[in-house]
Amino acid sequence: MRSAPTILHLDMDAFYASVEQASKPSLRGKAVIVGGLGPRGVVATASYEARVLGVHSAMPMSQARRLAPNAAYLVPRFALYRSISDQVMALLRALSPLVEPLSLDEAFVDLEAGGTAWDERSARLAGAKLRADIRAVTGLTGSVGLAASKMLAKIASEQAKPDGLVVIEPGTERAMLEPMPVRTLPGVGPATGDHLRRAGIHTVGEIAEAGEDELVRLLGKAHGHALYAMALARDDRPVVAERETKSVSVEDTYDVDIHDRVRVGLEVQRLADRCVRRLRGAGLSGRTIVLKVRRYDFSTLTRSETLRGPTDDPAVVREAAARLLDSVDTTGGVRLLGVGVSGLADYTQEDLFAQAAGGAGEEVAEGEESEPAPEPRPEVPVERRWPAGHDVRHTEYGHGWVQGSGLGRVTVRFETPGSAPGRVKTFRVDDPAVEAADPLPLVEAPPALPEPMGPPEMLPPPPRPLEA
Repeated sequence: MRSAPTILHLDMDAFYASVEQASKPSLRGKAVIVGGLGPRGVVATASYEARVLGVHSAMPMSQARRLAPNAAYLVPRFALYRSISDQVMALLRALSPLVEPLSLDEAFVDLEAGGTAWDERSARLAGAKLRADIRAVTGLTGSVGLAASKMLAKIASEQAKPDGLVVIEPGTERAMLEPMPVRTLPGVGPATGDHLRRAGIHTVGEIAEAGEDELVRLLGKAHGHALYAMALARDDRPVVAERETKSVSVEDTYDVDIHDRVRVGLEVQRLADRCVRRLRGAGLSGRTIVLKVRRYDFSTLTRSETLRGPTDDPAVVREAAARLLDSVDTTGGVRLLGVGVSGLADYTQEDLFAQAAGGAGEEVAEGEESEPAPEPRPEVPVERRWPAGHDVRHTEYGHGWVQGSGLGRVTVRFETPGSAPGRVKTFRVDDPAVEAADPLPLVEAPPALPEPMGPPEMLPPPPRPLEA
């Protein structure tokens, strides 16, 4: 354990929902729920106004709608959340080279390793400055915990929510932990909590009183030893700057089970392409292709195939995923599909056999005539989808976001992050004046200073300060 609270834990407040409120003035101060909007969707994040009504993350969306029927329900915009997360992580890396991201909105920072803090006062100043910088750069709020260990820093940031800063001074940890419920400690979920409660253990102090032997008897050797150490505030885990990515994957849950085998195949191909885009975006390749299928009865099957070398070729990943799908019975219906790539590397090795197979299909043997290409079929217009909460632009009314769509209509509220709450208008879903748009920055960049005219020696001298 350290002698100073120089480990910082940052947790952005209701991150997805806060981003949506910051970008949509009409939703500020109101209940906002972000997640899958279909009958099988779950809540990704709920604003604090929605949490007061009992809505929380991972709750079925159907239950959330019963608890908060008047809330705004929005589809996630992960590209926007990721871009804002990158801004926040850049601020953290300015504090220290040791930053351990846990998710888009959460990370540990070793302030001592960056020379940013060495005692309580300097750590508190660093935490306060970080919160101010996050608000200035993103317009959002984050809660900061400072302590001598990762476990305590995370507990402190939870106490700081929302939009606060809590410092746990070394030497006070045991007294602070003792009255807290056992679920406060990391790794104590509902099942472990119930097991401890049945044994008469309700607080962290009672865990310490029970003793290590009793905890090992109740929970097993590994869990018992770890829980006893945490109850005594012992945590020597270092902040790890880089976590090795073990796999890249994407998956979709469908509102209605898919029974058509052709449709299932097309969905797998689409997921394979999305997975490769994410793989390439991370500058990675992989050699093991994984297919995940959850069937109508909730049984989940995984199939994998390992290639001779790593690849980021979408054709190779699609073909491997299709081969894996051939071994899965989907006749009863499919509710979830996923495609992933593991065995990652930062280089690629072209699949020569796949390339050869592709080339052979294009060549025509000498003396044979190729079959005439089929006449193109007329394209059937597909009705445009307008996810709730996503950005649009109208040729006359400017930037806005989708409040809802259905029955051939889309309703748009026209406002921007820096405007007053805007007006609402409804259009046909195929109105050519309405187009999907990129999100606007939550905070306007400061105007650039004009560049000096001419060489420095020709510039006028700076003004002299006024004398008192």
